[in-house]
Amino acid sequence: MLKVLADLNNRVILAVDADPDTNLADVLGIPVTKTVGMVANKLKKDIEMGVIPPSMTKKDILESKVFETIVETPKFDLLIMGRTEGEGCYCMVNNLLTSILDTLTQNYDLTIMDMEAGLEHLSRRTDRDVDIMIVVVDASRLSFETAKRIKELAKEVHIDFKKIYLIGNRVKPELENLMLKKAEEVGLEIVGIIPQDDNLSQYDLKGEPLLNLPKNSLAVQAMEKILKQIGLI
Repeated sequence: MLKVLADLNNRVILAVDADPDTNLADVLGIPVTKTVGMVANKLKKDIEMGVIPPSMTKKDILESKVFETIVETPKFDLLIMGRTEGEGCYCMVNNLLTSILDTLTQNYDLTIMDMEAGLEHLSRRTDRDVDIMIVVVDASRLSFETAKRIKELAKEVHIDFKKIYLIGNRVKPELENLMLKKAEEVGLEIVGIIPQDDNLSQYDLKGEPLLNLPKNSLAVQAMEKILKQIGLI
């Protein structure tokens, strides 16, 4: 998705890796030395040790450090959240981060957030003000059950996405109709299906950035159709 949108080069894009595994930079081939998690850890320690400069607020310090972690490329910016470590509560730091990210994303035409396949981020409301939520499913019953729970939890915590779509990933042609049937059962629309693409495996094993995938790649072509379907291109 990021490749297709970035190649058009008609929007100012921010890509955010909010998955604790922080592997988005690796598959994009972009070196990252500092994450937001590292910055948050440092701020928490400074607060505990009482070494915060009296002339600056905690938010000012954190905001300046978060901006320092942004990696700029010619076609998009990249922000790696990473994970917070150590004992103790990060509630104050996390609340500051939420406020800072809300401000930061206003500087971009489009923000794409890559999140883990779980429900914790929904319950913490880090997905608020999301126009389009995309849940990636594969040809397994459990992935559809997860999609169903995400839909239900979003209502419980009063998150109002404008649209929620499913995308089928690495699906064999003979399973497409069954995937559509399962989507109907959970009450969500499959907006497109990405077929198995050997290019992805080859690029991954070679350590080649997925941004370099050829335009005739099956996955890239499928994503172009999906983005047209949901109105992003």
